[in-house]
Amino acid sequence: SLIKSMQGTNYSRVTEFVLLGLSSSKELQPFLFLIFSLLYLAILLGNFLIILTVTSDSRLHTPMYFLLANLSFIDVCVASFATPKMIADFLVEHKTISFEACLAQIFFVHLFTGGEMVILVSMAFDRYVAICKPLHYTTIMSRRVCVALVSISWFVGFVHTTSQLAFTVNLPFCGPNQIDSFFCDLPLVTKLACLDTYVISLLIVADSGFLSLSTFLLLVVSYTVILITVRNRSSASMAKARYTLTAHITVVILFFGPCLFIYAWPFSSYSVDKVLAVFYTIFTPILNPVIYTLRNKEMKAPMSKLKSRYLKPGQVSAIIRHILFLASK
Repeated sequence: SLIKSMQGTNYSRVTEFVLLGLSSSKELQPFLFLIFSLLYLAILLGNFLIILTVTSDSRLHTPMYFLLANLSFIDVCVASFATPKMIADFLVEHKTISFEACLAQIFFVHLFTGGEMVILVSMAFDRYVAICKPLHYTTIMSRRVCVALVSISWFVGFVHTTSQLAFTVNLPFCGPNQIDSFFCDLPLVTKLACLDTYVISLLIVADSGFLSLSTFLLLVVSYTVILITVRNRSSASMAKARYTLTAHITVVILFFGPCLFIYAWPFSSYSVDKVLAVFYTIFTPILNPVIYTLRNKEMKAPMSKLKSRYLKPGQVSAIIRHILFLASK
């Protein structure tokens, strides 16, 4: 009703937003362009290498690696919804984004992060079945179940982002249009509306906070049960399970830490939020491939085969030289 009454008033509609980016320092822009270009390149190479390895090696056609390949795909999506725009903005003085593109960024960040949370829960469920019910593993984690888990992750992400976007799409924007971030972060965008958004901001935080906290608690319970089971079995096969669990738990902490801090603790300063946003859009997608493949012999051998087949050393250095050339211009 309040939004309808506002629409009746003669406001000049905001058609674009100004992104203040990571830093206002002109001297830092070429350096940041170089750093984030290399990081983004590493994200694409690392995650696509995992996807290619899992799909090309028949020994890796298992539920765990199927879910890992899907996690890598979502990581590429999480890194790509805003990072290419941020990298391009380092080279321009006036960093703007259209109203429609801003809504698209809000849609995609919540779709991908919501989906990633459910994929991480699916991976925990897979490890729970493998360690706690090993005799029933192939029956429970069938191909149909794996496809269903991935489908559910995208469905939950879609429902989550639609509910978030519903709060924003009809808000009237008529005055200030500066967003103190490198992408359209929903809590920051709603603050620019021409009405009191206190209730809407609380609903947004409650929505994201509920999804983050519920999936995080589900993961804590799952991994606690698994760790107790592993501790009670001191066989050699459990040593491998311990390493896999360490990798999974590390990824969960890295991903949920920033999400819970931003949405479950909404009183943090913008500068802290900016650092945490960089963490889950850049560093989590780059660390996931490293964590999952660092000591994983099953992945290492086929990955090195693929690298030698597709990635010649000269090709990688040529790409890096091209990025350096652009940064120096």
